[in-house]
Amino acid sequence: MLIRPETPSEFDAIRELVRAAFATARHANGDEHEYVDRLRSSGGYVPELALVAEETGRLIAHILLTRIFLSGADGPRPVLLLSPLAVAPDRQNQGVGTRLARESLERAAALGHSAVIVLGDPAFYERIGFGTSTLFGIINRDGFDDRNVMALELRAGALANGMATVSFPT
Repeated sequence: MLIRPETPSEFDAIRELVRAAFATARHANGDEHEYVDRLRSSGGYVPELALVAEETGRLIAHILLTRIFLSGADGPRPVLLLSPLAVAPDRQNQGVGTRLARESLERAAALGHSAVIVLGDPAFYERIGFGTSTLFGIINRDGFDDRNVMALELRAGALANGMATVSFPT
């Protein structure tokens, strides 16, 4: 499996991959493929952290990390948002998503990013090191269940500055 940055020529194929990956997901709203487009158009798009997993010339997974900001008493702090992580239906539950997520986090740390926020399934994200964001003093303003809003420090102490809030891009 080859993990590499996405290319603009693959955007249509990635849209279809994301659509298919979330078609049967327990927690999906049906617009995840459009969310990817909106995040790419945002000022937080980091092309080096928009990755695909390819196998024998076929895209089998996609992950996107974009820059967002935590709001706190000390002002806005940049972090990354991991969203979404999509794996082709026939490759789910085979470790592809875990491998792609870990690779994206390693690349983010190597690029100097300090922390990552995700809205997702704790059973998956806790396995790769995420913890409930409230443990870091981060509250979500969007009303999501706090158990599903998680954070990971890529640099020790990066989230130790006290209370902050996160609002997810729409």
